[in-house]
Amino acid sequence: MPIEYEKRDGVAYITLNNPAKANILDKQTSDAISAAWVDLWEDRAIRCAIVTGSGERHFCGGHNLAPRPDLSAEDREYLRTQRIYWPLAGTVHGQKTGVDGRMGDHYPRVWKPVIAAINGWAAGAGLYMLLTSTDIRIASAENARFKFSLLTQGWLGNGPGASMLVKQLRYIDAMKILLTDEAFDAAEALRVGLVNEVVPHSQLMARAEQLARQIVTLPPAAVRMMKEFVVRFGNLPDDQAWHVQNLMNSLLIQTTMDGEEGRTAFNEKRAPKFSGTLRKRGEAWPEPSEEEARRLDEAYRSGEF
Repeated sequence: MPIEYEKRDGVAYITLNNPAKANILDKQTSDAISAAWVDLWEDRAIRCAIVTGSGERHFCGGHNLAPRPDLSAEDREYLRTQRIYWPLAGTVHGQKTGVDGRMGDHYPRVWKPVIAAINGWAAGAGLYMLLTSTDIRIASAENARFKFSLLTQGWLGNGPGASMLVKQLRYIDAMKILLTDEAFDAAEALRVGLVNEVVPHSQLMARAEQLARQIVTLPPAAVRMMKEFVVRFGNLPDDQAWHVQNLMNSLLIQTTMDGEEGRTAFNEKRAPKFSGTLRKRGEAWPEPSEEEARRLDEAYRSGEF
């Protein structure tokens, strides 16, 4: 199997499973990951995902660079040129569309939290996957290593990694990674902000699962909307982003039961039980009397509601 895919108690586990070939993204693996992203997105019982690699050497060593044996160098050059001008329908720059129509099949942004447990080398497309598809990144102190693997291959790459790196790191740190193409370890990844934490390898999955279990306790609709807000609208001017956030928050409170459950639990001094249950549309509000309208207006202007 190119990946191991499991679901346990609200968490989906994606494990790249080809350690003999550095857990590379060959076509079979890419297709399997794409199917897993779709499945965990559509399964409402899943509230979080953990992605990792099999073994202790590689998280993901990148794309499979070996060409099909029946294609000549001239054939490949022709097809790459054709892809620039005539990408297939249902693809993003030639990569078929998966759960996220903007980023192709194995670089998606799923509107559920994704935690990376980086057990070894994340190079090339393995690093791009971290940048595009994961939100929280835990690295093995002993084994995690990182390399962009573009300029040393003689190209800029077809993936979205360079633009994502510059957005997520300081300019000078991103440019050092891009322009030197040097490998770096977990400590350097932590320093530049590529990962959240570095832990002993023996504690890697336990720490990832601890974070996942915390996320599972939170309101699922609010969690996914928080991620979508940050990714889709976080770069807007502050006043516009705030306006979108306010609209999304009002929609959440009005159409799910979790906002009410959170407030009730707080007032009752108990742990909330968030379910993501949708709220049924009710009757229209009756028109208030003049006296009631004045009372409500005073409360509205006070802000104490």
